[in-house]
Amino acid sequence: MDAAKILSTVSLRRTALVYLTILLSLVGLATIAVAYLYAHQVATEFLDGQLHQIALNAGPGLPTANAPTGDDQDPEDRFAVTIWDAAGKLVHASLPSVHIPRQSRAGFADVEAGGEKWRIYTTGDGLWTVQVAQREVVRQEIAQSAAVGAAAPILFAIPLAWLVVGWAMNRVLGRLKAQADELAERSAGATAPFELDRVPAEVAPLVRSMNGLIVRLHAAVEAQKRFLSDSAHELRTPLAAIQIQVDNLVREAGSEQSKAATALAGGVRRASALVNQLLSLAKLDETAEAQDETVDVGSLLLDCVADHASLVAAKQIELEVNVEGGARCRGAREELRILFSNLIDNAVRYTPEDGDIDVSMRESGKRIIVEVCNSGTALPEGAEARVFDRFFRAAPQGIEGSGLGLAIARRIADRHAFGLTVENHPDGATGVLARVLIPANASG
Repeated sequence: MDAAKILSTVSLRRTALVYLTILLSLVGLATIAVAYLYAHQVATEFLDGQLHQIALNAGPGLPTANAPTGDDQDPEDRFAVTIWDAAGKLVHASLPSVHIPRQSRAGFADVEAGGEKWRIYTTGDGLWTVQVAQREVVRQEIAQSAAVGAAAPILFAIPLAWLVVGWAMNRVLGRLKAQADELAERSAGATAPFELDRVPAEVAPLVRSMNGLIVRLHAAVEAQKRFLSDSAHELRTPLAAIQIQVDNLVREAGSEQSKAATALAGGVRRASALVNQLLSLAKLDETAEAQDETVDVGSLLLDCVADHASLVAAKQIELEVNVEGGARCRGAREELRILFSNLIDNAVRYTPEDGDIDVSMRESGKRIIVEVCNSGTALPEGAEARVFDRFFRAAPQGIEGSGLGLAIARRIADRHAFGLTVENHPDGATGVLARVLIPANASG
């Protein structure tokens, strides 16, 4: 089974073990080869030195011509061979400069002579006593050389292991990054489950659980949408009937009941407007994508302004409209009508009597910019971050509203990928500026 087939199982544990096994096998083979060659070279040199020393000292007086000294012979490697006769007389000493006392017992021993430690072997037959000594430092050098030779490949393999294991883990964990990127790019309304084809085996249970959570959340959101839509539909009919009865009551009521009937009519009217906004919001949530049609932005904006002409006249507001050109965009006409109408309605509600409202549309490059600017009440500090929240109202007491107009406008803008901002006048004047930015790719 090759590495590609093993990786097809997409298991983090198995993949890591495979790469580590391959790496350690290669390191082991390299260690064996290098250590063998290195130790063989050292042992060969040392044993050659032993043969030379034995040949020179086995029989005193033999010539050295048949046993030349090796080119790389280290003086430290020389043996100290000492021979005594039966009377204890020194017969031969290969290193006369080093005095190593004669050992009373045959066999191996460790002694210190001449400031150095020696390993000694003593033997005798009653006629001769032979004592052979070797420096301990020689043995230590051999051990150190063998250790260095064995450790060198491993020390070299450490950074190689980091590279190989890091590459392997990045290869596998890269699939997790792809899943994370997919999750980050998903919209709040996405319902499609995550694919499990290239998910690591250890992470698959987590992804399955996430898929189950997506299904449950989708079911809960759908239930809330159905409840909102059904409630709005059910409330429209009784409110319409109540509105008719209240209108009749206002016409028939006497002077004393007129104020109460008028207040009641206003309350029913506000409740009806709230239900209509809830129904609009439910419809926006039910439809995944906006309709795609060509919309004349300038003409639609003028229609929305005309729809509010009576309210503007009642409050004696000075309204200025400036529409440049015949810009067009792609989108749902009725939704864009609600978007512009809500912004204009909001401006009319918040503008005091004798105030000013400026409605404009212009093209900047290939972008379309629609602005609704009103004088009067400014947004309280910190309210700019919450003006699009449902049922949030930044208006002072006495101004009617449900807190859904800007939330609906934001929903429509998001569905069309438009930019929408509502903020206080940037030049410091009192009032609020609402701006809709239609990007170039949405222009018709």
